[in-house]
Amino acid sequence: MLEIGTLAPDFTLPDQDGQTLSLKELRGQWVVLYFYPKDMTPGCTTEACTFQEELPAFEQLDARIIGVSKDSVKRHRTFADKHNLTFTLLSDEKGTMVEAYGAWQEKRLYGKTYWGIVRMTYIIDPDGRIAHVFPKVKPKEHPAEVAAVLRELQVN
Repeated sequence: MLEIGTLAPDFTLPDQDGQTLSLKELRGQWVVLYFYPKDMTPGCTTEACTFQEELPAFEQLDARIIGVSKDSVKRHRTFADKHNLTFTLLSDEKGTMVEAYGAWQEKRLYGKTYWGIVRMTYIIDPDGRIAHVFPKVKPKEHPAEVAAVLRELQVN
């Protein structure tokens, strides 16, 4: 997991439309970068749809929402279309960004251990530094929690 105050690792990845996006292009604005395990799964769908519902609040805060998983561009497009998602979903099929941000971790389920993406979020400030880290999140409540912390960060 990255430390608050450190420079966020740059990335260049394709979004759900196949257009590349890099962190350096987002300098000057707040970025909410959330990692999630897999498109079309219940928890990930809940989190994405709740971010979509909260999107007007993030737009008022001049913040860009970006979801990241190892799903393909095509799967992201299907996911976005099915749930009317209008924010960016980045495809990190090789897992380079997921690893750089510490979201690729050992997990346990029903007594079995495996590696996968953990649900976590970073707020990145306009200078490209980590402003806040959410190491564990609950899909339904998380977007409102992120918006509240972002408001606090912008006031201070």
